[in-house]
Amino acid sequence: MTTLASVLKPSSPSDRAVIVPEGPTVTYEGLASQVERVAEELTAIGIERGRTVSIVLGNNLEYLVTFLAVARAGAIAAPLNPAYTTDEFKFFMGDAQAQFAIISPDAAQAGEAAKSLSIPILTSQIDASGQTRLARNGAALTARREAKPPSPDDVALFLHTSGTTSRPKGVPLTHANLMASLGNIRKTYGLTPADGSLVVMPLFHVHGLLGATLSTLSSGGAVVVPPRFSASRFWPVREETGATWYSAVPTIHQTLLLRADSDGAPRKSFRFIRSCSSALVPTVFQQLESRFGAPVLEAYGMTEASHQMSSNPLPPGERSAGTVGAGTGVAIAIMDDKGALLPAGQRGEVVIKGPNVTKGYANNPKANAESFVSGWFRTGDQGLMDARSYLTLTGRIKELINRAGEKISPLEVDAVLIQHPAVAEAVCFACPDAKYGEVVHAAVVLKGSATPEQIQAFCREHLAPFKVPEKVHVTDKLPRTATGKIQRRHVATAFSQKP
Repeated sequence: MTTLASVLKPSSPSDRAVIVPEGPTVTYEGLASQVERVAEELTAIGIERGRTVSIVLGNNLEYLVTFLAVARAGAIAAPLNPAYTTDEFKFFMGDAQAQFAIISPDAAQAGEAAKSLSIPILTSQIDASGQTRLARNGAALTARREAKPPSPDDVALFLHTSGTTSRPKGVPLTHANLMASLGNIRKTYGLTPADGSLVVMPLFHVHGLLGATLSTLSSGGAVVVPPRFSASRFWPVREETGATWYSAVPTIHQTLLLRADSDGAPRKSFRFIRSCSSALVPTVFQQLESRFGAPVLEAYGMTEASHQMSSNPLPPGERSAGTVGAGTGVAIAIMDDKGALLPAGQRGEVVIKGPNVTKGYANNPKANAESFVSGWFRTGDQGLMDARSYLTLTGRIKELINRAGEKISPLEVDAVLIQHPAVAEAVCFACPDAKYGEVVHAAVVLKGSATPEQIQAFCREHLAPFKVPEKVHVTDKLPRTATGKIQRRHVATAFSQKP
């Protein structure tokens, strides 16, 4: 397999490819047929190879068909979060220079943005027979023209970084980038046609798209695609479909843990559970393994690397809580601020290289000059490698808390806070201070009874005094991104000004 056009190659065309709970189940033969037809319909209306197509669809069959059809036709798929505002759609569609916008019929704000940019709109939905149908101005596309297959070096996917420190940057990923990443993921988890992935992450993000969905399809397995994550339906859907694994952010894992007994979760469940996109604290790792009877494999991924860079291994390999494992077909090193690579045990910036890594940001020479050093891509994450080449992340470099010259890892403080028996979720952040420059503050969601002073006292038992939060904010919920990640800058904005 060299491009996404060849990703649907199962051992048997009659095997299940996509299972939509309370919706259609589609075989590989059926999925491939739909993808080919839609690719030919797009080619017939003049889709241009090498140009982007904005896709605004939910987690559903029509998303998968449309995404793969755009790539099959040689164009560039640019998925967007359906929850964006009109202004956000205008920015992302405009920045990608989209030639078409493919949206759901009810995506009013996406439609408004596309119209304001004079981008032609196609609607995509499933008909009564379970077929994906595209329409333009209310008329279904019917004309077809053969679509020339893409090449490995063609760009297949265009995404934006989350913009944690600046304006979001456009990330073009080639077919070769994506196929290298899918191969790494398949190999890491031993995926076979017998596997089924229960998809709980959004498909507009690399975690859900590559980490859980395309990796499974490229192995000949089945993907179970509910329209959204539902904790109450999670275990019944798993039972109904026989899913063998799922991948999620820690927030979803914690939600399932909190509801496990009331939802009747089994004591032995999946072949493995994968965690990625945000740090999984060791206590949650241990609780997951104990309660759900499955090995938990924490991984490390980012958009610029077509998702996965490292992972803890399946048994009998050693799983280490608090680490993201070793490189998975990706070279990983630690670099100091002068560009020199550091030995095991020394802390610095995590750098990577491999066939899965983007060749550079779109139209952003400044970012490219800053991000690539001697063939290595700078991730912006701080960490260290041990003698086994297992990587431990200690935080985003720009999120480290600098208290009077003492650099404090927010992940370290988070891990202590979450060990308090009354704390369900916690995130610490830097707060400006006239005396020290910055001090540690924390925001916590409680699952029991505790005062801020009691939480601070608990921290003093486990942390050096300068790392103990100066203030603990108790809240009902923490601000999150659409993928469930907690971004410290949003938390800091929300709580640092509170008295």
